[in-house]
Amino acid sequence: MPAREASGRGGLAEYRRRRDFGRTTEPSGDGTSRPGNALSFVVQIHDASTMHFDFRLEVDGVLKSWAVPKGPSADPHAKRLAMPTEDHPLEYADYEGVIAPGEYGAGAVIIWDEGTYRSLATDRNGNKIPFAEALEAGHASFWLDGGKLHGGYALTRTRGGPDGRREAWLLVKKNDRHAAAHDAPEPRRARSARTGRTLGRVAADAAADGRS
Repeated sequence: MPAREASGRGGLAEYRRRRDFGRTTEPSGDGTSRPGNALSFVVQIHDASTMHFDFRLEVDGVLKSWAVPKGPSADPHAKRLAMPTEDHPLEYADYEGVIAPGEYGAGAVIIWDEGTYRSLATDRNGNKIPFAEALEAGHASFWLDGGKLHGGYALTRTRGGPDGRREAWLLVKKNDRHAAAHDAPEPRRARSARTGRTLGRVAADAAADGRS
């Protein structure tokens, strides 16, 4: 299958500005593509200064990212605060490890869920529109096909915009056949979708590698 070109590389300036790639194990974003045509999503748990889930959607060659303190919920009645962060490179969808002390976002990271998504974005008349355009307008619906997250979700901006205030969004589950009355797990007990490791195990493995 053809690779998708990373047309959003120019959006990584803030990501790169915040990181010293001589110290952090995070990807620099120098890669230019990922295999396949399906759009990817990833949810990482990040034990930074404040524990949170990072929700990331592939849009125009980068991962659009939101910090979700309580994590995504399968309950349509649960409205999850989602604070936008800088765009991340597509390679970040593969990142699991420990960001070094003193670096931006220092702490352990695991991949809690991953998969593909498709846009459900429409305008007020029900016509399909580009997903990036929907995000710019402040409301975007999408369908997740992950290992743990399934079905329709929506991101809606509730604060921010032209006045320059810091943006805030809500991440909400659609009331479909995948809706259920359960939330994301307690972060320290959650296990990686890739390796089965907890945050604590990732940190311990990194410490052991540093001693070897």
